[in-house]
Amino acid sequence: MTMKAKAKVISDGRVDVKLLIKHPMETGQRKDRKTGQPIPAHFVDSVTCHWNDQELLRAHWGPAISKNPYLSFKLDGPAKGDAIVIRWTDNKGESGEKEYTIG
Repeated sequence: MTMKAKAKVISDGRVDVKLLIKHPMETGQRKDRKTGQPIPAHFVDSVTCHWNDQELLRAHWGPAISKNPYLSFKLDGPAKGDAIVIRWTDNKGESGEKEYTIG
């Protein structure tokens, strides 16, 4: 799974962050068309955003979130050139982390 984000300062001094996580986000409710067997649940359950080791955002998700989830949020505090770190984990213990520089 991969993650892409853009973080930039907007006109009022706030930082606008847009995040896309490539993830199947399986609910556990669907069945494989060929075998008829249930497809196991596999979904992102936590997303966090950190700046200077301070947690600025924590989102708890469940299986109702769509495939390749998109999240947009605004932050107060960080400035252009600062780095933010975004982390995600899923219900199977997989995770991702990436650092982004605010533009």
